[in-house]
Amino acid sequence: MNARALLLAMFEAAVASAQPALCLPPHLPKPPAGRTLVVGAGKAAAAMAASFEAAWPAPLDGLVVTRYGHGQPTRRIAVLEAAHPVPDAAGVAAASRVLARVAGLGPDDLVVCLLSGGASALLTLPAPGLSLQDKRQVNRALLACGAPIDAMNCLRKHLSAIKGGRLAAAAYPARVLTLAISDVPGDDPAVIGSGPTVADPTSHAEARAVLARFAIVPPAAVTAHLARAADETPKPGDPRLARAEYRLIATPAQALRAAAALATAAGYSVEILGDALQGEARDLGAQHAGLALEWRRAGRRVALLSGGETTVTLAGKGRGGRNGEYLLGLCRALAGAAGIHAIACDTDGIDGSENNAGAVLAPDSLTRAGAAGLSADQRLAANDSFGFFQPLGDLVVTGPTLTNVNDFRAILIDPA
Repeated sequence: MNARALLLAMFEAAVASAQPALCLPPHLPKPPAGRTLVVGAGKAAAAMAASFEAAWPAPLDGLVVTRYGHGQPTRRIAVLEAAHPVPDAAGVAAASRVLARVAGLGPDDLVVCLLSGGASALLTLPAPGLSLQDKRQVNRALLACGAPIDAMNCLRKHLSAIKGGRLAAAAYPARVLTLAISDVPGDDPAVIGSGPTVADPTSHAEARAVLARFAIVPPAAVTAHLARAADETPKPGDPRLARAEYRLIATPAQALRAAAALATAAGYSVEILGDALQGEARDLGAQHAGLALEWRRAGRRVALLSGGETTVTLAGKGRGGRNGEYLLGLCRALAGAAGIHAIACDTDGIDGSENNAGAVLAPDSLTRAGAAGLSADQRLAANDSFGFFQPLGDLVVTGPTLTNVNDFRAILIDPA
């Protein structure tokens, strides 16, 4: 198997390890004495719902919301679709229905919440006094400025009527079990999907600090809302969350281990650099290029694996996403070094603005780009990784994978 084929197989193994049909059934609870209601949101929500109802031995009903084009056929759990990453009216309507469905339950009832990456945008319900346009304006600003996911979700929780523990509080006194596929660095339940079923340790003051940190001027209604102490989210110790349980069913670390097994079988020693790496995508690419060159000079056959969620601060008007930008930073710093191949892809199948999951990089990528009249420096300045890798035939296109354990990056080093 050549390096490109191995990289693609490693990415496929990472995605396969987080498929709901594989990772969800072992975590099913016992049926309750009362009703079972399934709700949820995320890019994997429809696949999770289908897997849950196929394995569930008792009556149930419910509804989940997923991204447009990510639906799956279900019989008892309704699947709604909405926009991601910028929320739309369909997401508001879906979140309203979810919140209404959990109201009025009793202590013998069970709410199963299925969460995966994308839930924050898909399960959007503006707090009282705010409009969808208010939230969209703030969300666009967060996406453009390169804010990390924990900062984004801190602010999202404080502008929401359903996030930051509010969903679980609305379901009380029913028992709430959350089954989550993590797409965030550190696998923090309070950050995954903006924590609709867990207590929120952050405050309005911290949300205001996020706005200040990234110089975001919000709509007046947002400023007024964040100044009202009475609108705070449920905090640790809130009795309404006492019956809420949380289980991670798939994580980025699990996906990296699946890929590492293939690399080991192919004769590479494996170095996992971390499953929660953050920072500017192009800068991380340059850092990893330095590591790869060190390993090459040492004469070692090594696979460097990493996960996490980088950011892109938009300066140009190009196309692509953070994985393509990471690879462009890597490509420029490697400068065509022999024996080094790489891949960077989002495990949900969509990297940024286009339909590709990411791309692959080879030692001759710069040479081929030059022959095609492409400059890595110019494309990076324009945030146009898609425009760099598409003409080379190096995009990775999978379509929606129906799961999401964040970004997958691998570098194969084969010394001469």
